Amino acid sequence: MMFRTLFRTGGALLQQTQRTAPRLWVTPVQQRWASSLPMNTVVLFVPQQEAWVVERMGRFHRILEPGLNFLIPLLDRIRYVQSLKEIVIDVPEQSAVSLDNVTLQIDGVLYLRILDPFKASYGVEDPEYAVTQLAQTTMRSELGKLTLDKVFRERESLNSNIVHSINQASDEWGIRCLRYEIKDIHVPPRVKESMQMQVEAERKKRATVLESEGTREAAINVAEGRKQAQILASEGEKAEQINKAAGEAQAVLAKAEAKSKAIRLLSDALTEQNGNAAASLSVAEQYVSAFSNLAKESNTVLLPSNTGDISSMVTQAMTIYSRLSKTSPKVQPREVEEESEDVNQPESSQ
Repeated sequence: MMFRTLFRTGGALLQQTQRTAPRLWVTPVQQRWASSLPMNTVVLFVPQQEAWVVERMGRFHRILEPGLNFLIPLLDRIRYVQSLKEIVIDVPEQSAVSLDNVTLQIDGVLYLRILDPFKASYGVEDPEYAVTQLAQTTMRSELGKLTLDKVFRERESLNSNIVHSINQASDEWGIRCLRYEIKDIHVPPRVKESMQMQVEAERKKRATVLESEGTREAAINVAEGRKQAQILASEGEKAEQINKAAGEAQAVLAKAEAKSKAIRLLSDALTEQNGNAAASLSVAEQYVSAFSNLAKESNTVLLPSNTGDISSMVTQAMTIYSRLSKTSPKVQPREVEEESEDVNQPESSQ
C-alpha cells in the first residue's frame, strides 16, 4: 500500500514537472555529453557506459551505476549524465606561427574519455570547451618550437607532445586524452610556391649528382677496362716474346747440335781412307754451286783470274785446309788414342 501511494505520487509529480518545470539545468554542453537528463521516477534503469550524477537537496549524493537504481522523489535529482565511451572532438582550424616565422593554418581531431564522472561534472564548467581551448593553445605552443620543415617531418612527435600536455592539465577534470591527430596543415600561397621551387631544385640537384656519379662510374669503368686490356696485352706480348726466345734458343741449340754432329761426322770421314778425295769433291761441288749463283743477288761480281780452271781452285782450297789443320792445337794423348782406335777399327773391318 505504501509503495502504491509512493508510485502514484511520483508519477503525478513527474507529469507536473514535465508540464511546468523549465529545463534550465540542461546546458548545450550537457546535451553534447548526454542527449537529455532523465527525470526522477523513483525506479531508474541506467544504460551501460553511462554515469548519472545524483544530487540530494542540491548537494552531490552519489553516482548511479548501470542497471536498476532507486531514488527518493523531490529530494534526489539527476544533475549530470556523463558518457564513459571514447569521445571524438573536432578542434577548429586556427593560426599558429612556426619557429621560422611562417603562419600556418592547422586543425585536428581530439580523442578523449571520461575517467572520473565526479571531476568531469564539478571540476570544470564546460569540459568540451575547456579541452578544445587547451588543445589549441598547446598546439600553438608546440608549433612555435619547430620550424616549417620539422612540422611536416615530426607530426607524430608533435601529436604525442600535445597529448602529454593536455593530460597534465586535464587530470583535475577527470578526463583522459587518448590521442590527438593533426588533420590538415595549410601554408600561405607564397610559402607553398617557394616550397615547390625548393623541392624542384632539390630534385634537379639529385638528378645532377646522380648523372655526374654515373659519368664518373662510366669513366672509371672505361679506364679500368683499358688498364686490364693493356695488362693482358702486355702479358700476352711478354708470353709471346718468352715463347719466341725459347723457340729461338731451342733452334740455336738444335742448329749447334746439328752442326757439331756434322763437323764430327766430317772429321770422322776425313780420317778415313780416301777422305781427301771426298773433301776435294765436296769443295768442287760448292765451287760450281757458288758460280751458278753469281750475279743473282747483286750487280757487283768479283771473279778470280782463272775461273775456268776448277782443278786449281780445288787444289788451292785443299792447300788452305791443310794449312789450317797443321796450325790447329794438338789434341790430348787420350783423344789421339781414341782417334787412332777409331781409325784402326775401319781398317780392321776391311
